[in-house]
This record gives sequence, C-alpha cells and structure tokens, in this order.
Amino acid sequence: MRKSTRESWLTDLYLIFFLFWVSALAFGMAATRTDYLLINTLFLGVTVCLILFTYFWGLITGLLINLAFIFAQVVIVLYATQVDQAVVPWVLAYWLFVPLLLSLSFYGATDHTWKLQAQNARLQSDLVERGAFDEDTNLRTMVSYIEDTAVFTETNRRFDLPVTTMIVRIRYFQEMRSMVSDAELRELLKLVSQTIKQAMRTNDITYLIDRSNPTWSVLLFTDADGASIAAGRIKTNFNKALAGNDVLANLDVRLVVGVASWGPDKMKTPYDLMNAGIKETEYDV
Repeated sequence: MRKSTRESWLTDLYLIFFLFWVSALAFGMAATRTDYLLINTLFLGVTVCLILFTYFWGLITGLLINLAFIFAQVVIVLYATQVDQAVVPWVLAYWLFVPLLLSLSFYGATDHTWKLQAQNARLQSDLVERGAFDEDTNLRTMVSYIEDTAVFTETNRRFDLPVTTMIVRIRYFQEMRSMVSDAELRELLKLVSQTIKQAMRTNDITYLIDRSNPTWSVLLFTDADGASIAAGRIKTNFNKALAGNDVLANLDVRLVVGVASWGPDKMKTPYDLMNAGIKETEYDV
C-alpha cells in the first residue's frame, strides 16, 4: 500500500513538472514573438521527437539524444559567432535545457504510471492465486467456500437453521474435455455459473470450487427437499440456456447435482459437508 501511494505521488509530481515546463516553453516562444518563428517551430518539432525517443527507447537513450541536441546548438552558436560574426540572441537559450527537462519529466510520469499498472496487475493476480474469486466467472472459490461454510454451520448451531450444500458437476466431463476447445470451455463455465446464480435466491451463495473438473457449490439455509427443488430448476434452466447458445448448442452437456445437509453429529469440518455433496452427485441419474 505504501509503495502504491508513493508511486502515485511521484506520478503526480512528474506530471506537474511536465506541465510546468510546457508552460515555460510556451512562455519562451511567446517572448520571442515572430522574430524567430522558424527556429522556434523547428526546435519545437525536435523537442517532440526527443520526448518520443525518451518514451519509446528509454531514459539513457533519451538523455544521450538530448545531450547531442544541446551539443549541436552549442556548435551552431560557436560557428555563427566565430565564423559568420553573427549575433545570436540569448533569448533563445531556453532551448538548451527545456527539451531535456520535458523529456525527463514526461518519462518520469509514464514510468511511474507503468509501475502503478504493474502493481495493480500483481494485486489482481494475487487475488486470483489466493482463490478469492474465479477470474472468468467472478464466483467465489474453494477458499471462500470453506470460510463461509464455517459461518453457515455456526449459524446452524446457534439458531437451529438448516444448512444444505448443493454440488453441481458436468456429467462425463473428463471424457468430453478432449472434444471441447478452451474457448468453448470458458463459455460453458460462464453459462453454468449464470444458470445457477439465476436459479438461486438472493441469500444463496454460489461458488466455483474446482476448475480442473468443473464443480460448483451453493450454500443454502434450507433443508434437502428445498435444495432438491432448486436443483431441478437449475437443470431445466440449463437445458434451455444450452439450446439457445450458439457456441455450445451442438454439445451434449448434462449436469449432475448432489445435495447434502449439515449434520453436526456426523460432520465436523466444512470439508465433510462438501465431500458429502460430491458423493451424492454419483447417485444423480
């Protein structure tokens, strides 16, 4: 968190510096009026190129090119004053340092913006790796299921409310996996997830607890009979949704559902409830 805040502050600071030197450049060009319009226009184009070179090629390359531009200006001034005996106006001296400062401030702003984006990407990756949410379906996963089951079972102990889990799997998934592309699999996961969520009540929580052998789970405050009614509704709604899906309509996909209720006498951990529900899917024909 501190590192992210630091990067955010540095990004803002470099952006302010960049805007400041843009204003300084505009003030300098306005101060010379139209007397040096050609030089100002030419050097402005060079400045834009220097900023782009620094952005795309890196800080070291940008610094070297900026130093080369400064050196070229010094050589031109020396040649004009020593050889042609020309008078070079000092009002144009801002072109010696403003392009360099613009390049540095712009690179600093973009570099710290990239770091912020990388940190956000790492945070999202960590969230997925820790199992809080599934990235495709946005459903809670095994970690959340175990934690929430403990809450549900404690509610059962205190208030004697029935707690039931519903396990949903795809029949013969391992056999059909070789015939399903990755894109079709992602679409199938989303379709089943949406079907389950739409069939459940607001206070019923849906989880995707296994992706390798797609397994969904739902925690409900109801008995086994109430969960069985919901299971039938899920199967019916899924068959309709599958028939209307252009990507998956040609696949023969069937769901199996297992229902298990929490029994404090026989079950001690959330895994006991989950395993009981998985066992029940074997008897769903």
